[in-house]
Amino acid sequence: MTTDAGAASERTRLAWRRTALSAAVVMLLAVRPAVTDPGPSEVLAAAAAMGGWVTLIAATYARNRGLATHPPRPDRRAGLLLAAVTVAFAVIGGLVVTL
Repeated sequence: MTTDAGAASERTRLAWRRTALSAAVVMLLAVRPAVTDPGPSEVLAAAAAMGGWVTLIAATYARNRGLATHPPRPDRRAGLLLAAVTVAFAVIGGLVVTL
């Protein structure tokens, strides 16, 4: 049985895009309180969410660029960055709910 590295790369690329899209939804939900009832804490949470989203988009772009090479090269930094941004989004989400 042979493996198709191209299909695996494409699945990974699509997974990163789905993750970025999901993060965009989280970012928009975090920004919503800053727009409807602006206060210092809401604006700070919105700014953190936007910064995290931009960081995630940059990591997605870097990872997709790495997947385009033949053979695809692994990028551990992008994975660690994704984990850090995911934890940050969880914290921001908790703050948005409690504020």
